[in-house]
Amino acid sequence: MKARSLRSRRLVDRAVKALSVSSALVGLVALGWILYEVVKRGIGAFNLDFFTKAATPPGVSGGGIANALVGTLLMTGLATIIAAPLGVLAGVFLAEFGRRSRLAAAARFASNALIGVPSIIVGLFVYGLLVVTTGGFSGYAGAAALAMIMLPIVARTAEDMLNLVPDSLRESALALGAPRWRTTLGVVFRAAKSGMLTGVLLAIARISGETAPLLFTALNSPYWSRSLAEPTPNLTVTIFNYAMSPYHEWQRMAWGASLLITAGVLVITVSARALLRGNR
Repeated sequence: MKARSLRSRRLVDRAVKALSVSSALVGLVALGWILYEVVKRGIGAFNLDFFTKAATPPGVSGGGIANALVGTLLMTGLATIIAAPLGVLAGVFLAEFGRRSRLAAAARFASNALIGVPSIIVGLFVYGLLVVTTGGFSGYAGAAALAMIMLPIVARTAEDMLNLVPDSLRESALALGAPRWRTTLGVVFRAAKSGMLTGVLLAIARISGETAPLLFTALNSPYWSRSLAEPTPNLTVTIFNYAMSPYHEWQRMAWGASLLITAGVLVITVSARALLRGNR
């Protein structure tokens, strides 16, 4: 096999670098453009009523998205309560106890497959599982769909973070007579806590902008929700409905809600990266 000349290798190297830099610049320009448009169109909707009042009927000025914001926080919080502990426990099993077992291999395959499943499929599955069987849309069904999306992300991140902990720490604790469960909780968890928290935050950022699963499960409501057992208002479906409406006031609030979600996701993402950097 004939070796390539030094000149040709340099040309290929420069071409790949130029292509990489160009791709990165395209992504940054697209992101900057999106942020510029969202901020420019949405900042005008921010006022006290926007954060404290519910939606008004079409054609009526004023109102806000407080009901949708509360509904989103409730469903996201419930999904986190469901998925975060289960995901961490799954990661512990995959990294600490069943690392090379057949069950662990099957769990990793299922987790990878679930991460790649479109969210609308998850919403359709929960629709058939909970909405059809209970006879109505609800915030509980929406939280279940979000938790199903969140669970594999937390599990795989927890496994990766636990695998980064040096085996010497485990061996030192075991050599001192600590049982396996205490070693995992007291030593391994403490070393990987920032990374696992980062995974939970990234999973929350992932589900914060989901619309399709909530269309099939929580639906939406223009009123204050008295319980998660009924159709629950949420930001993403509200944005969809308002943006598609012919009313200027609703369109303005759709941009404001979009800016609110974008800012929230950016804050969560930056916080997660700061935690991961501190862990390293």
